[in-house]
Formats: sequence, structure tokens, C-alpha cells
Amino acid sequence: MAKEEYGAKDLAVLEGLDAVRKRPGMYIGTTDSQGLMHCLWEIIDNSVDEALAGFCDDIVVTLHTDGSVEVADNGRGIPVDKEPKTGLSGVEVVLTKLHAGAKFGNSSYNAVGGLHGVGSSVVNALSSRLDVEVDRDGLTHHMSFHQGHPGVYADADPEHPSPDSPFKRTRKNRPTELEVIGKVPAKRTGTRIRYWADPEIFNKTAEFSYEQLIDRVRQTSFLVPGLKITVVDENVPETGDASVDEMLEVDADGIVPASEVATDTAGSDPGTAESESDAVAVAKADAAGHTHARVEEFRHTGGVKDFVDFLSHGEPVSDIWRIQGEDTYEEETQAVGENGELHAQMVTRTCGVDIALRWVNGYDTTIRSFVNIIETPGGGMHVDGLMNSVTKQVRKAVEASARKLKVNLKDSNMRVERDDITAGLVAVVTVRIAEPQFQGQTKDVLGTAQVKPIVTRMADRQFGEMISGAKRGYKEQSARVLEKIVGEMHARVQSRKAKEVTRRKNALESASMPSKLSDCQPGNDDVAELFIVEGDSALGTAKAARNSSFQALLPIRGKILNVQKASITQMLSNKECAAIIQVVGAGSGQSFDIEQSRYHKVIMMTDADVDGAHIRILLLTLFYRYMRPLIEHGYVYAAVPPLHRIALAGSHKGEYIYTYSDDELAGKLADLERRRISYNPDIQRYKGLGEMDADQLADTTMDPRTRMLRRIRMEDAAEASGIFSLLMGDDVPPRKAFIVENADDFDRSKIDT
Repeated sequence: MAKEEYGAKDLAVLEGLDAVRKRPGMYIGTTDSQGLMHCLWEIIDNSVDEALAGFCDDIVVTLHTDGSVEVADNGRGIPVDKEPKTGLSGVEVVLTKLHAGAKFGNSSYNAVGGLHGVGSSVVNALSSRLDVEVDRDGLTHHMSFHQGHPGVYADADPEHPSPDSPFKRTRKNRPTELEVIGKVPAKRTGTRIRYWADPEIFNKTAEFSYEQLIDRVRQTSFLVPGLKITVVDENVPETGDASVDEMLEVDADGIVPASEVATDTAGSDPGTAESESDAVAVAKADAAGHTHARVEEFRHTGGVKDFVDFLSHGEPVSDIWRIQGEDTYEEETQAVGENGELHAQMVTRTCGVDIALRWVNGYDTTIRSFVNIIETPGGGMHVDGLMNSVTKQVRKAVEASARKLKVNLKDSNMRVERDDITAGLVAVVTVRIAEPQFQGQTKDVLGTAQVKPIVTRMADRQFGEMISGAKRGYKEQSARVLEKIVGEMHARVQSRKAKEVTRRKNALESASMPSKLSDCQPGNDDVAELFIVEGDSALGTAKAARNSSFQALLPIRGKILNVQKASITQMLSNKECAAIIQVVGAGSGQSFDIEQSRYHKVIMMTDADVDGAHIRILLLTLFYRYMRPLIEHGYVYAAVPPLHRIALAGSHKGEYIYTYSDDELAGKLADLERRRISYNPDIQRYKGLGEMDADQLADTTMDPRTRMLRRIRMEDAAEASGIFSLLMGDDVPPRKAFIVENADDFDRSKIDT
């Protein structure tokens, strides 16, 4: 076997952006759709950094029909003068040199999203073509690149540039002069970057996600108050003669009507025109000129407060509370000397804190955290600082009001835990610092330790005044929040006790259940069914009709508590609600464990009348608010008992037909008369389940072979929450308006009565 030779000649040295094209995954993660979106975030974030620095208030993102993407802003514009060390223009340095940019110093940017200095240059390297235009000093400068290399394209139609146009690459080591292509008002500045992702790099299935783009843009508009971001999508099918007004999607999330967009350009005076970049005007003119363009515009002045309002679903327990302030800290960092060498030095950093939070009904927790505009899904020092303070201040407030809240401080179990506090909490936590440190390349967790005590101190002072009720206007709100938190604590304690009796393994365990429960035989857990029966009279019939090997019965007395309007403490104090939670055996709220459920079907068996329907919606409200996984896993059903029984006569004597509505009865009788089948004219109408014989109840409602059940499903949690809030909440006017507006469209076939 020949000896393998290995020497310096075998070493490959990749210079400049060639390394990016060779190993794109090192810079953008993947070369699929997510990598494609990552490139877009890099360009958008550069424009947003200008907004964070106070130099930009207008960004336009355009998805062109040729697959290219353009990001334009009215910031200061990329520097066009010569960079002393390289002799290249600032534009070429930024777009062709890795780890180059103003964000490594401390003079131009204080808080930014992009810190690696590779964003624009990486996008350039991975693009088949990139065009940049910069407005500075009264001139518009232009430059083009092919796969990261500068040069000149010979476009047949300059109005429609293409990456397939002939390209002449600038010779190596020769500076590329920026081309001046026009003049602009002296005060106008901005940058426009348009690029075509390189098909040699990205997968064939890679495509831009409009939904992801809109979510990210909306999020950014919340985080940078006053920043207007417009998204223009030219890839929407033609809409005929529709006006621009009709094409714009207008909602409550800050999207501006088309009439206002048109006014920004056509109706502006000369002074206004100078403050708006060419990119903004061109993008809006394009939107007006192309009837297929979809345009959405986002701008929020309320910042994180508006963000929390957007994220909140369900009945609010409190208003939105705000924690804001600035503080400083010392940090050792590497500074760049005059000769380019690095040396350590201590610097004073400023940490800006802006937090908004509120509590809503329910137990879902929504905490979104950000450093500058970078989302930190894993939290980090800023979130830890907030939660440490909130936990401490809530416990302090509970101890101060223990008597009023009925908390026994001597009971070691009666201690508020963090899960009790975060149930129903909606919060947005943001900090702005220079050169943040992250744990991991993905920037999921903030690691700058000095941020934690700063956030804790601010929250101790500001949140402490709110939750204690010492701050004016917060006394009633803090009382409601504390009541909810203590209720969650009681629910957790009760759930833990309930789990101790979840499995029926012996007689002692069965005896611990409510006495009115008629349980099924043990050993059939996978098929066990719990019927929640309306009234004792129906219970007697159901006992005779059920199959006791796998069917359990729990009677309730009429209408249970409306938990949408009640606190969690009131819910736990209600005997009917507490019995249902105990019998199901999986706990409630955040501690609910679907694996511990004693039954795989929970069936609401109520009368087929208005009262029965009301009881069902009350039960569903309980399940949704405190045992939601039962609905999510398809464990909840509604029995469908019949309304009428038709007794046939003649040759069909002894046969019966059941109908479930008045319309169905009329149709069935007409059908029998048409077929000349005789029947007893004395039609039996059931007023309740108790009027049925056991065999009738079994055949129509309980026997799996012949019964009819309706499974309760939840396709959209947010929509479901809105429906429950509308139908069962305290706010009467919206419910009245809903009834009035939908009265004409009422379809009796859509309800199960």
C-alpha cells in the first residue's frame, strides 16, 4: 500500500467570502427556507440598528416577483468615503469583509441587534447578485456584486435588473469606485439593498415565508416605538381592478389604511418629501402602480405595552403594568487600539430596561424576552432578575394580606411558588445594552451577568409598589392579582392531594372519592368513561342503563358555577367543580397531567333543552379554563339524547324511531306517511333523561354500539378563549351585540338541542 503523503501543499486557504460559500451552514445555520429567512433578518436588522441608534424611522421591505428581496431605510446610509486601512470605500468594506463594521467600536452604536459584523457580507456572498444604493451628501451611490465579488452588470433593461445579465468582475486588488447615479436633497440619507439568493447555495425547496416575515416585522415594530416598517409583497395573484385601498389588510395591530399610505407620497409637501427616503416613495408608488401588490404597514408608539396587549388573550385581571429605567455597570472588554491591536479596558455601560406585564384569566404563561431587538427564547439574566423580584414581592404582599386572602402562614404547603405567579402572566421583558454576551451561538439566552441585579432593583422598587397597592390606582388591581395567585396555589395543593387518589387500586382509594360517584370496575382504564349526569332522577335511570364494567356516573345538581366570572378560589370552593376535578383525578390548571386522567371519555349527559345546553357550556368553561388538555386530547364529549319517540303500528308494531329536533320529527312523520307506514299519533316527547326507561336510555345515549356522541374539539386556542370570554364573561355589551348581529343568521341545525 502506497504511503500517504501529507504536507503544506495539501492545506487549503480560503480567503474572504469564499469560506462563507464553502461552509454556509456555519454562518446561517441551514441552506433551506430558514437559512433564506436568516439572510433577510441580517439585512433588516442592520436597518433596525439605525433606528435603535435614533437615525431611522422608516423601513420598507419588498418581495419582488423575480424572487429578489429589497430592504430600504432612511438611516444615515453606509459610509461612502475611503476606509484608511484597506483603501476601499465603506460600502465595499461592509459588504465584502467579514467582521467589519461600526458595531465593534463604541461610538456609532450603543445597542444593536447584529454584533458579529458578518451579516451583510455573508448575505452578499450567498447571493447570485446584490445591488446597493446609498444616499449621502446629496448624491445616490450605486454598487453591484456577484457572489460577493464587486463588478458591473450590463442589464438590457435597467428598470428590471437580473442576476443573469452579463457581469464584469473588478480585477483583484484594484479598488472599486462607487458609481454616482443621481442626486437627492442634501438632507436625505438612506440605504437600499436588493439581493437575489444564489440557487447554487440554497435548496430548491427554499422559499421566503410571508407569515414569518410579518410576525418578525410586527414584533420589531413593538420593540422600536415609532419605527414604521412597510412590507410590500408583489407575489400576490392579480386582483383585477381592485384599488390599493381594497388590497391593503387593515387590522388593529397597527397596519395603516391605504389612504394614509397614498397621502405619505402624493400629498406631502416639499419639506416632508425631504425627510422620506427615495426607497419609501418608490416602494409606495410601486404598490399603488401594481394592483397585485399586498402592502402591510406597522407602527406602534406604545412599545412593549402594545406588545403585551397584542399577546393577551382572555379576560384581563389587571391593567398592563410597566417597569422602566436606566442604570450603569462596569465591564471589562476588548478595545481596538490605533494600530489595530486588541487590549483589555474597563468601560461603563448603560442598561436600559423596559418591561410590561399583566395577568389574564387562565393558566397559560406568555413571557417574551429581548436584548435590543434580539429575541431570547431561553430567557437569561434579564428574565431571571425580573422573576426573582416578582416572586419575592408577591410573597411579601401575600404575607402582608394573609388574613384577607385566607392563607395560613403556619402551613408549610401554603407557600406561593413561581408557577402560581406565572399562571396567566403575559410579559415582555426588554433590555438595551452595548455588546451583550449570549450563551451559545444561537443567542437564545442572555449571559451578561450585570444585567440581573439592575433588573431586580428596578422591579423591587416599581413592581413592589404596584403589587402592594401602595402606588395610586393599583390597590384594586393588586388585590385581584393576589387573589388569582393564591387561588393557583390552592389549586396546586389540591391537585397534589388529588393525585394521591388518582388510581383505583383498592377499596380504600375508591372510598376517598365523592360519595355520589358511581364508579366503574377497576382494570378497564383505557376504555373507562365518566358520564356527568344532570340531576338525581336521570342518575337512577342511568345506573340501570350503564355497563358498570367501564362506565362511571357522577350526578351534578343543576347549573354549576360559571368559572369564567369566578376566581380560582371560588371555583375550588364550589362542591360541584371540586368533585369533577377530584373524580377526573388529573389535577387542574398548570399542574393538570393528562396521563393521570382516570377516564378516556368524559361525557356530558344533559337534557335536550335550553337548560341542558346551558349546563353543557358551563361544564365546557370549567374544562377549558382548568382542564384544557382534556379537550385538546379529544377526551370530552356531549351525549345526544333524543327529543321524541315515534311508536310504529301495524306490521311494524314494537319498533321505535327516535328524532332529535322538531324539524327532524316533522320530516320523519312525512316520510312515514308517504311510505304508508302507520304509527301511534301520540308522539312521546322527552322532557328529560329521567323520563326514559333504562333500555331506551341505553339504546339512544349510553350503549357504544347504538349511541350518538359529539366530540368537543378545539382548533384554535386563541379563538376558543375569545368565544368563552364573549359568551361567559362579565362584559355584557359585546355579548348583546353578538346576539343582535347574528340573529338573522341563526341556524337551528348548528346547535345540539
